[in-house]
Amino acid sequence: MSTKDDAVELDQDVARREKYRKLAEAGVPLFPYTAPRTHEVGEILDAFAGLTPAELEEKKPAVVVPGRIMSIRKMGKATFFHISDGRKQLQAYIRADKAGLEAYERFGLYDLGDFVLLSGTLFKTRTGELTVLCDAVTFLAKCLHPLPEKWHGLQDVELRYRQRYLDLIMNPEVGEVFRLRGAIVAYIRKFFDGRGYLEVETPMMHPIPGGALARPFKTFHNALGIDLYLRIAPELYLKRLVVGGLPRVYEINRSFRNEGIDAQHNPEFTMLEFYEAYKDYFDMMDMTEELLSGLAVDLLGKDEVPYGEHTISFKRPFKRLKFLEACVLHSGLAPSRFEDRKGLIEFAAGLAPDKKPQSYGKALDVIFDRFVKDHIVQPTFITNPPREISPLAKTSRDNPEESERFELLVAGMEVANAFSELTDPAEQRARFEEQAQERRRGDEESHAVDLDYVEALEYGLPPTGGEGIGIDRLTMILANQKTIREVVLFPLLKPKAP
Repeated sequence: MSTKDDAVELDQDVARREKYRKLAEAGVPLFPYTAPRTHEVGEILDAFAGLTPAELEEKKPAVVVPGRIMSIRKMGKATFFHISDGRKQLQAYIRADKAGLEAYERFGLYDLGDFVLLSGTLFKTRTGELTVLCDAVTFLAKCLHPLPEKWHGLQDVELRYRQRYLDLIMNPEVGEVFRLRGAIVAYIRKFFDGRGYLEVETPMMHPIPGGALARPFKTFHNALGIDLYLRIAPELYLKRLVVGGLPRVYEINRSFRNEGIDAQHNPEFTMLEFYEAYKDYFDMMDMTEELLSGLAVDLLGKDEVPYGEHTISFKRPFKRLKFLEACVLHSGLAPSRFEDRKGLIEFAAGLAPDKKPQSYGKALDVIFDRFVKDHIVQPTFITNPPREISPLAKTSRDNPEESERFELLVAGMEVANAFSELTDPAEQRARFEEQAQERRRGDEESHAVDLDYVEALEYGLPPTGGEGIGIDRLTMILANQKTIREVVLFPLLKPKAP
């Protein structure tokens, strides 16, 4: 059923296309090839906003500046309007006696959302607003649909994600989130390049899914006639490179996991993974503190950042807490419950019937996810989780039931995961076979047996520390965004109903 708003929008579409036709009849180039300019909007504001009206009158700065029309206020033979460069807006003023009657009448064929190129001089109005007095306004592109109203038309959150370009047009602050994300990635590259790391690229299609415990996306390669899996992590390929003699490698990678979608999860996401020979997970903790503390200070000017109702401190050192201790401290369960292993497994199975944990370690993992994570707000290294949920990490030097691994939790989210990498090929094969048994029992997230990786280890992997850091979640925290969809330009959505 059509609505009144639909009818109004359709009328505006018709009116805009009629103006478009008239521009064509007037001989206006509808698709110009270039727009030579002297300034962007932001450059003009930065350079001239501080000048007084008298100084502007004396200098009469000439500018040629492009932008999208965001407001129009017509007053007889003169019109004020604003253009935007996607971040800032600049006022312009066109008069028939200055630009010419023909040019002024042609301006009447322009709409909100159209791109134009202004040529003129700068002055300040009586209210003190920096303004371009236009000699000419050149057409660059037509917006054939009405822009949504800032507070009415963009209340539909799904519309913002599905048509992100409209979100960016109407909400410039959204663009700042993604500029921050770009700056985060740039800082990370500078950090690792400066420490002698080599940035590499590894395959995104794997014959065997590996590197993490997750359900993969499956595809088929026609020419080779084989099943392939979108990577769930680049880990096993990166460690092959360390075997091959590249002692410090990193990759900023897209990974894919066929799992649920919520505030912290998107099926495709971006990770940093890095590996360094002759290091262990203690070294990875130190490097992580250095990276994240420096990142916050460099990009935001401080090591304390707001996140929701909390203030997150990236001041070094971060807290360190063992996995089992965290479960006892934050789960709300009596400490004696953790001594009854069989009872704890049964309790966890009731909490997660889809996972059906069969072991004490996997039961602890369920309890940690259900009861503990949300209590960890400040950056905290959760160390030494159960060995059986860490098939790629070395066994702890202190406890054979634990692994030399940590997760960095911030604001209830896992932001990083790191190991003292398992380097014994025989033990790695045994771990894979344990995981295969779990898979046969129905655990679809168990790690597959990768004999090719085991063979690579047989050529010798030196002591190595490795880590993955989630770029999306890190951006969420530094940009103070509560859902991953706010930091992914085009999050996965169901197709629109016909």
